[in-house]
Amino acid sequence: MTLEIIKSELKEILHLRNLFLQETNFQIRYDACHVRGWTDSYLIVHNNKKIGYGSVKGYENINDRDTVFEFYLIPAFRKLSATIFFDLLKSAKANFIEVQSNDLLLTSLLYQFGQNINSNVILFEDSFTSAITMNAAVFRRRNDNDTVFEHTSEPVGDYVLEVDKQVLATGGFLLHYNIPFADLYIEVERTHRKKGLGSFLIQELKRQCYLDGRVPAARCYIDNVASRSTLTKADLKIAGFMLIGQTNLKLMQNSF
Repeated sequence: MTLEIIKSELKEILHLRNLFLQETNFQIRYDACHVRGWTDSYLIVHNNKKIGYGSVKGYENINDRDTVFEFYLIPAFRKLSATIFFDLLKSAKANFIEVQSNDLLLTSLLYQFGQNINSNVILFEDSFTSAITMNAAVFRRRNDNDTVFEHTSEPVGDYVLEVDKQVLATGGFLLHYNIPFADLYIEVERTHRKKGLGSFLIQELKRQCYLDGRVPAARCYIDNVASRSTLTKADLKIAGFMLIGQTNLKLMQNSF
């Protein structure tokens, strides 16, 4: 058996990455890192056949290339996953593995080759269509004449919730994720929080997202109880967690 881990241009792995995206069929948090030039790509070649790829980005600094965050093998070669991943980690000199827990292949390898594994971000996907009503609130696209409150955590969104001709919340969805997924975001004016405005706005943004041909998704920090409650009340459900761990050379060596 000959196995090669070849540092490559992004275009050389795209046909394999398309298979990865089709198989996973969920929002990839770091999808935009590829097109922004923040990743290194590695082509996996087995007996002269291109069977998979690995992608590496920076963990704390975008200029570093110290974190494996995507790994894909075509199904016929997955019995070799541990051996190939071991070689990828060595070739890339990766100090970290970061993965979405709904990516089952890479998650299993994280727990095989990682240590000090932790998580601080929850990932959400759409579940049901909620039926929240708020008769006084008007959901509409923001216009240039709107007076919008000062935002402290999110950008001013393309859509607003208006109550008595006052904009009390804004939101939107980001489109720089793998198609067809989009990432929801909102902010509610500070003195009007805990009144259900956030969940109603998420519900309406979900509907608009589908009308625009995208599938809504979202995320929040684990300790952000308010955001988590807002998302779940609008019938988004937990899809997974962002996991990060340090590579452990001893664990790697003892796996074979």
